[in-house]
Amino acid sequence: MLELLSTWGLPETVWLCATIGAYLLARKLQQTAGNVPLANPVLLAGVPLGLVIWIGDFPFVSYQSAGQVLLFLLGPATVALAIPFHRNWRIIRSHGAPFLIAMGAGSVATVLSGLAIAWALGAGPDTLASLAPKAVTTPIAIGIAEQIHGIASLTAAFVIFSGVIGAMLGGPVLTLLGVKDPAARGAAYGTAAGGIGTAQAFQEDQLAGTFAGISVTVNGVVTAILLPILWWAVI
Repeated sequence: MLELLSTWGLPETVWLCATIGAYLLARKLQQTAGNVPLANPVLLAGVPLGLVIWIGDFPFVSYQSAGQVLLFLLGPATVALAIPFHRNWRIIRSHGAPFLIAMGAGSVATVLSGLAIAWALGAGPDTLASLAPKAVTTPIAIGIAEQIHGIASLTAAFVIFSGVIGAMLGGPVLTLLGVKDPAARGAAYGTAAGGIGTAQAFQEDQLAGTFAGISVTVNGVVTAILLPILWWAVI
């Protein structure tokens, strides 16, 4: 972080302010639309920013440097999930065993299904290694990708893409399947859609958001420990 700040300049400041401003505007649009999942603020903010960079042919390195600040803040934000965890500890404890079983099954399913589809479509080893940790939060996913020789930037894109899709479609799919329990919905959001899904879960219900946050944390730790070991044992 100190090395990043030593090279900080006007372009990085502009991109950081533009990113924050675009997200706040997108969040306002989502609230105006009744907080519908399809109006996901990450998507609404990310697409225009991407188009501006592409059409204007701006150097991506400046935007990437500005994004590192927000990426750094993901760590403290993840730790802050301990607050709702503490507030709902009794409920969480009563759901302990079913939650862990469901989260474990969901974690395995997200990794294997993504790899199977990508392999069937002809993806190479680098792409598969980048895709494997897509269901965990971005900082952890990047760390895992680096350990198994994936491409960090590609992993970040996979994490964000799967998170946006999960946040947009997760709620309607769960409702269609008749899943109404906040704990179950939160576990699904957190396990399949990471931090972006957790944000959507908190918009539905605090308990759902709490279970989503726990899923992100536990899933991230377990995946960070086991996935590299299993990857090198199998590949």
